[in-house]
Amino acid sequence: MNNLFFPALLTGIFCYLGAIETPWLFGMTGGFYIVGRPLVAGLLVGLAFGDIKNGILCGLAVQAVFIANLSTGGATNSEITYAAYGGIGLAMATTKNPAIAVTLAILIGQTFGLIFYNGRMALYSFWNTRAENAAHNNDDRGIILNHLVYPQITTFLLRAVPVFLAIYYGKGLVNWLIDSIPAIVTHIIQVLGGVLPALGIAMLMSIVIKNKSHFIFFFVGFVLLAFAKLSMIAIVFISALVAYLYYMATGKSSTPTATSSANNAEQAVDNDDEYEDEDLF
Repeated sequence: MNNLFFPALLTGIFCYLGAIETPWLFGMTGGFYIVGRPLVAGLLVGLAFGDIKNGILCGLAVQAVFIANLSTGGATNSEITYAAYGGIGLAMATTKNPAIAVTLAILIGQTFGLIFYNGRMALYSFWNTRAENAAHNNDDRGIILNHLVYPQITTFLLRAVPVFLAIYYGKGLVNWLIDSIPAIVTHIIQVLGGVLPALGIAMLMSIVIKNKSHFIFFFVGFVLLAFAKLSMIAIVFISALVAYLYYMATGKSSTPTATSSANNAEQAVDNDDEYEDEDLF
């Protein structure tokens, strides 16, 4: 048996456990919001392939690209779980290059992932109709099967199986493409794959940062990392301390204003009461 079978199988199972509708890991809390994240996916895929370091590096790169990925009104432009496990899994099976992982993740997440995602939603509407009919007929067994069992089987078949097949049979195709295309094209792909994480961080900053003065904190952190050579753990502690001091400073400055506003409002109410008493006489 090919030594890629079990890593590909485990990666497919992890992709199923990271689905938003999978209940086995405390629902969305442990599934979609933990196992479904590319950073955690890199760790799990690294464990499956026996190379945790490269798995985490690939997970970091993919996470940076999708860090600002949002779903508005149920619509999504990329299926992040397919992208994470499909892209990282294929990269770990071939080059173990984070830039290649980013490229494959975007390709899988924005094409095949969305196809399977929409197909799954269509099948869910079918199971939902059957469950509703079973409820009208007081069919307990039909409710359980159509509301719990069949949707989970559908999710497993449309998540675990495609990811397993993509990694198990896609390794040769990816290696052939990398070996066949010119070296300059491979270099361009790697450069673009390295730029995309920066684009993801920029999108996140555009969402989070509302005041231009907040860019100061970002550049200070960049300087501490790039020039002072501080570790990420040290920067996290420094950032937490600065954030706390900033919160205390802004909180104290706003407290007197709020208090004075409350006092002014109370005084205005008292004045209105006096005017009403004068009108009565």
